[in-house]
Amino acid sequence: MRHLVRGRKLGRTASHRKATLQALSVALIKHERIITTLAKAKALRSYVEPILSRAKKDSTHNRSQVFRHLRDNQATSRLFDEIGPMIAERPGGYTRIVKLGARPGDGTEKALIELVDFNDSQPEKSGKKKRRTRRAGSGGKKKASDAVQESSHTKQPEKTSKADAADQPVEVKPSTPSDQKKKAIEVAKEKASEKSNAETEGELAAEKAEAKKSATKASEKSPEKTKDEKSGDTDKEKAAASKKVDESDDSNKSSGRKAEKLSEESVEQSVSKKKTSKKETKQSSGTVSKESADKKSKMEDTGKPDKTKAKKSGDADSKNS
Repeated sequence: MRHLVRGRKLGRTASHRKATLQALSVALIKHERIITTLAKAKALRSYVEPILSRAKKDSTHNRSQVFRHLRDNQATSRLFDEIGPMIAERPGGYTRIVKLGARPGDGTEKALIELVDFNDSQPEKSGKKKRRTRRAGSGGKKKASDAVQESSHTKQPEKTSKADAADQPVEVKPSTPSDQKKKAIEVAKEKASEKSNAETEGELAAEKAEAKKSATKASEKSPEKTKDEKSGDTDKEKAAASKKVDESDDSNKSSGRKAEKLSEESVEQSVSKKKTSKKETKQSSGTVSKESADKKSKMEDTGKPDKTKAKKSGDADSKNS
């Protein structure tokens, strides 16, 4: 008989049982509720509640003692930062066990173990159905009187003006240390949520930047051609360049020829102009000589009649004498 035998072996050795309870306690602290067998849940409750009571006072000694049982940095930090302030005023009974019935495979009883302060929502209890009776007794009278009282209360609502509401003193409830701790926890949660939102926004921005980079890379890669196409393009470009060079050479040659022709034509024009100028000078000199000869001849002609006149006058004088 197992008289005064404390604890559950759970079908495991001491080291295996210790490791199982350690893993279950870490999972409970991280996720706040877990589903396991009823025997393991009861063993876990007696193992994890002393650890939770250590978390009420944040000190290096308590942290080292809790880490000795959990062997998990994240679980210990969450226990002292978030769970400890929530259970600071609770004098024990940090966990709740809810039976879930038998497991269909082997028929073992399952149970849900959770932290009380993080899971306050309890299932609504269905009210007992009232038995209906055919007798019309005092119950009906009571219902009628209750209805009359309710109608009297509803007929006289309290009417308060804004001035009266302003004049009435406002009751300010003193804030208890538990409320302050809850507010501090809420502020810490809000800060953590803001940090997580900022991190997610940074990740989204990084993803968008990466998508833009990939799109630009794809757009740069799409117009790129293969090496053969590039070589063909280079050959075409070289041929076009050589054609342009040939055309430029031809144009230069044609321009040179045109310049030579123009120079020859200009030389011929200058020579012909010189010849024409010489001819004109000769002709002008000939005309001048002709004019001078004509003048001389005229002068000679004019001089001859004077002589004849003088002869005639002399002959006349001689005759008169």
